[in-house]
Amino acid sequence: MSTYLINHLRIPGGVPTEESLRYLEQVQATTEAYGAKWLVLDAQVQVLEGSWPGSVVLIEFPDADTAMTWYNSPEYQAILALRVDHTINDLVLVDSVGPDFTVAGYARQIRTLLGQ
Repeated sequence: MSTYLINHLRIPGGVPTEESLRYLEQVQATTEAYGAKWLVLDAQVQVLEGSWPGSVVLIEFPDADTAMTWYNSPEYQAILALRVDHTINDLVLVDSVGPDFTVAGYARQIRTLLGQ
């Protein structure tokens, strides 16, 4: 089951620093051995509800363990400060739903847990 890394990215002043550019030049190489697929990079969002200042990065990993192994890898840790010291990030991992998932089925499971 795929796991997605989502980064709510904000670049102070709107212009990347030299360090941020060095990060961009190196980060993809750190993900290749982990089967990552870059799906979205610094994409501006269309806000339908609420507020979302900044942009989004979306990377697909084969699973959560692989995503965590990449994040904690020496290769990625060596460049991590280039991102976190020069941008504002909310970074999360989320698992995809299974192939048989339905929203109505999910609601039924919750009703069952609530005794309804």
